[in-house]
Amino acid sequence: MQTKAIILILPLFIMLGCSVNTGQTNKEIQSQVKKLLSEMTLEEKVGQMTQIDFSVIAAAEGQQTDDLIDQAKLEDALLTHHVGSILNAPSTPNNKAQPIATWRKIIQSVQAMAAKSRLKIPVIYGIDAIHGATYTQGSVLFPQAINMAATFNADLSFKEGEITARELRASGLQWNFSPVMDLGRQPLWPRLWETYGEDVHLATVLGTSYIKGHQGDDFSAPDKALTCLKHYVGYSFPINGKDRTPAWIGDRMLREYFLPTFEAGVKAGAPTVMVNSAEVDGIPGHANHHYLTTILRDEMGFKGFTVSDWEDIKRLYTRDKLAANEKEAVKIAVMAGIDMSMVPFDFSFYNLLIELVNSGDVPLSRIDEAVSRILTVKYRAGLFDPTAQVLPVEGNFARAEDIETNRQAARESIVLAKNANNILPLKKDANILVTGPTANLLSVLNGGWTITWQGDQESLYPQDKLTIFKALQKKSSGKVTYVGGNSFTDGIDSQKAVEEAQNHDVIVLCLGEKPYTETVGNIDSLNLDQTQIKLANAMIATGKPVILVTLGGRPRIITSIAEQAAGVILGFLPGMEGGEAIADILYGNYNPNGKLPISYPRNINDSVLYDHKPIESYEANAYHPLYPFGHGLSYTTFQTSGLTVEKDHIKMGENINISVNVKNMGSLTGKETVLVYLNDVAASVTRPNKQLKAFKKIELAPGQIENLSFTLTPYDLSFIGVDLKRIVEPGDFKVMVGNETVLFSLTKP
Repeated sequence: MQTKAIILILPLFIMLGCSVNTGQTNKEIQSQVKKLLSEMTLEEKVGQMTQIDFSVIAAAEGQQTDDLIDQAKLEDALLTHHVGSILNAPSTPNNKAQPIATWRKIIQSVQAMAAKSRLKIPVIYGIDAIHGATYTQGSVLFPQAINMAATFNADLSFKEGEITARELRASGLQWNFSPVMDLGRQPLWPRLWETYGEDVHLATVLGTSYIKGHQGDDFSAPDKALTCLKHYVGYSFPINGKDRTPAWIGDRMLREYFLPTFEAGVKAGAPTVMVNSAEVDGIPGHANHHYLTTILRDEMGFKGFTVSDWEDIKRLYTRDKLAANEKEAVKIAVMAGIDMSMVPFDFSFYNLLIELVNSGDVPLSRIDEAVSRILTVKYRAGLFDPTAQVLPVEGNFARAEDIETNRQAARESIVLAKNANNILPLKKDANILVTGPTANLLSVLNGGWTITWQGDQESLYPQDKLTIFKALQKKSSGKVTYVGGNSFTDGIDSQKAVEEAQNHDVIVLCLGEKPYTETVGNIDSLNLDQTQIKLANAMIATGKPVILVTLGGRPRIITSIAEQAAGVILGFLPGMEGGEAIADILYGNYNPNGKLPISYPRNINDSVLYDHKPIESYEANAYHPLYPFGHGLSYTTFQTSGLTVEKDHIKMGENINISVNVKNMGSLTGKETVLVYLNDVAASVTRPNKQLKAFKKIELAPGQIENLSFTLTPYDLSFIGVDLKRIVEPGDFKVMVGNETVLFSLTKP
């Protein structure tokens, strides 16, 4: 192989790249933090590092209170234990989503109690608002992250961030445990749907767009809120596919695939980071000093604070057996770089950490460091501002334009995977049989973290939203019949469905998963359950055209069904407007344009990613998914041509300018996402066959041609070299768009 010179690249991401304007300079905030810290007792400092669940301060069942809080418990938490943070929503009962007025009372009550403390340090309240203000009743609930990735539309992700932040602030809330910046490269993992897919570039663009929309230039602004990058780092790649189980990730893979999205989140200004609940290479995330301090702080320059995930410091002792007792677990985590402990149900962390400081096992300097970070974020968030007002509900919550944005996001997130003989769109007067377990439920459109933790309480969902069946029925001028039942538990009467099918022109078969998240969603196989397979086979055997519609957070194996179906729509988790969005696509009211953000496997043991290494497609090996990354059909056709690179020879350090023509060859206006891939032909470390480096989504009328320009930077040509440093090497590169490939050479200056 040709010997190549290695050129080091300076660190790309430095400190917090998003300026924050709270009316105070960073120097002024630092001065205030230093002064406040000097006045604090050890107990007050450790309290700031303590985060408790709402249940710790909740009123007992039957206790009379206007805001669900037991004031004596709240006083104990904030005035006796000096707690600096609270998280989560009340459960009243089985229902976490609260009316907006209730949330405002809760936050007002919490901050009023904090104002009675000696130093009047406000509480920072955290919530999982991962696809909208999930725990506020009536909020705009977007498609989940995997669907937002399928839109390939950064503007929609930005708007989702804006709307979510605005509705959180109208609720009185301010700190959002979102976005998930893990990469979804393990299809079994039950939190795959919380990611932006398998690709580094796509996840970076969608995730940072969300952060910028959510925070703006000043996350203390009345309609903006803080984000939290999670789950740092490697959480999403468990080797057995089950949640909170070990990942085995080498340093090169970590730096090539799993760190860049978090680096981008730091650069975009996210002020908090939540830590990996599991372990990487034998080191639990909450004990990994190298990841939490050396990389996150020293290399990335992160200046905000880290928060543990649920009870994970205790679990260093109870689960991981890394510590001999809980006190040792607290010491390990704090010294590794954890600033705030999501305890969450007691004050054990508080008591043990005070003991550790008093005994000299944890230096006071480490406490001061953590508390300074927490206080700095609180100041930057405007929590100390006595003039700050809660954003008015009127004009800021469930706005008509926001619901329409949500509906557009749902439409753009739906992937038309197959359309044999142009079976779709269906005629409005077609007689349709709708069946399958996901056909007439709202919960399956939304998934976990919706109204409740698991998102599976169908009775709590808003009745004005439409399931797939009800949306089809609403938009039809023909006969739409539903044969259903709760088939996730009891099964659907296949014989009744077969008999009913004889009276219809087409069958819309809705399969998939019930809602879940975290370990509750662990499964042993991507295969669908036999009840659904039996129903599918019965529907296909009728001889009627079958349109398969899938919903769920993972790519369940549908190969044999999809091969026999006339049409296939991959819905994943399109949110509250998902039923209407799918109906609009089925009837042709909307021209589909979603693209897969993951490789959809053909078989359960054939999980090969799109950016695979050459050895994975060598000899008998192949990348042969059911549907590849970036796949997605339209009711019109697009053609790319004329791919050019500005110069055949480019000097190291220069940008690469690329252009390509896109034409709508069909008879309908539609949107197309143009994907630009790059391949390093030969390198000192094996390179993927291709990697996504840029994309643009455009809308074209029939016959319209547009010339698109892209600029790749030296960073886009870089990789992690033999010595684990990011480098660029001279040599040949391929640029690929559509069916075209253009070669250029990178030369020394």
